[in-house]
Amino acid sequence: MKIKIILCAAVAAVLALTTVRAADITPLETKAIAEEGYIYGLPIVMNYGVMYEYVVDKNSSQFKAPFNQLYNMRRVATPEDTAIVTPNSDTPYSLGFMDLRAEPVVISVPAIEKSRYYSVQLCDGNTFNYGYIGTRATGPEAGDYMVVGPGWKGATPPGIKKVLNSSTQFSMVIFRTQLFNPKDMPNVIKIQDGYKTQPLSAFLKQPPPTAAPAIKFPKIDKELAKTGFFDYLAFQLQFAPAGPEEKAIRGKLARLGVEAGKPFDFKALSLEQKAAVVEGMKFGEAKVTQAVSNAGKDVNGWRVTDPDGDRAFFNGDWLKRALAAQAGIYGNDSAEATYPLTKTLPDGESLDGSKHNYTLTFPAGQLPPVNAFWSVTMYDGKSQLLIKNPINRYLINSPMLPNMKKNADGSLTLYIQKDSPGKDKESNWLPAPNDLIYLVMRLYWPKTEPPSILPPGEGTWKPPGIVKAN
Repeated sequence: MKIKIILCAAVAAVLALTTVRAADITPLETKAIAEEGYIYGLPIVMNYGVMYEYVVDKNSSQFKAPFNQLYNMRRVATPEDTAIVTPNSDTPYSLGFMDLRAEPVVISVPAIEKSRYYSVQLCDGNTFNYGYIGTRATGPEAGDYMVVGPGWKGATPPGIKKVLNSSTQFSMVIFRTQLFNPKDMPNVIKIQDGYKTQPLSAFLKQPPPTAAPAIKFPKIDKELAKTGFFDYLAFQLQFAPAGPEEKAIRGKLARLGVEAGKPFDFKALSLEQKAAVVEGMKFGEAKVTQAVSNAGKDVNGWRVTDPDGDRAFFNGDWLKRALAAQAGIYGNDSAEATYPLTKTLPDGESLDGSKHNYTLTFPAGQLPPVNAFWSVTMYDGKSQLLIKNPINRYLINSPMLPNMKKNADGSLTLYIQKDSPGKDKESNWLPAPNDLIYLVMRLYWPKTEPPSILPPGEGTWKPPGIVKAN
């Protein structure tokens, strides 16, 4: 059977952008490697895109701070924040990227009151969550923690509570600090001012070691990430020594010409191989999209998943890692936060704010069971970003409960619609887009004793289904 492959404009851009060696492999093998390579590399390339915007491109609207410096968001996320899909708008972020090539980085946290939840998530260039600091993981006490890159052999100084090992030379740190209400922001700012990331030499008040070589970071945006995908992957792999479970996929990619620190010589491939690369990437993308749709278990229309974790958690399951990044990169381990997601009614019909109004009702005594707090956040169903709305409300969370109205039977109903449900119900209104809807429920530090959402999708507590109001 003759297959006619039409190369689109994006493919033409691939031809123009890539420049080293053609692998002597069949188009069929080429397609298979490109497909698997896309799935393997998607989180790595996505992470690079965020890192480039946050710490490299000073002209980016998303620029935060240089490497090894912490940026404190003195507010929660809004529709203006577009670098990360499904941003959390519960907890003001403090974040940064660490360059661990020359020396480790020390993270310092102040003592924080027991009633306020906070967490510090360490996520490396492989999007492995390799450590936590915070209310659940280490308690409310002050402390200093050392983050080291691959191959670090130095001594651990006195006073360091724990050493956290990144699998890559560049790594992200994400602080989340609970905000009780808008008037609480000055208290959060005071806590943020107590957070610190600094090179080990600065922590020890010693002269710094020889600086790591300067790097020419290639420009990336969403379009370039598609057309130069394997170039970006090869660039990032030089900062990420292969783990045992990566050797097979790295070997396959090398046959295609995708090798750590070397440009991908797409031009050297035959026309059939070029077409096969493009087709393989499309198949890989479709697999990831399908995996996101089918992730976890369907519980009353919500997908309840356990998508994120450390290197051992993924254990070479690249599709699992890719779906986690696609669904919401930098997600927490389920013990830290569990995220039921939905775009549909329990019967599978898409949620669409342009066509219907919806409700979500928690029966009396059956609010999400957490040690910290819970929320339900509204996103645009296409972009997975927060949406502008007339009351600037992007979520409803448990700290808002005192100002919300309960039903006569003690249950709590949220009104999910694009227009106000009326002044008497506005306290319970979660504004929706005039389009497709994507809802994310967040349970921070979920309880482990029944009723519990854990294990994700199999726990004794179930999120209630969305109901079509009209």
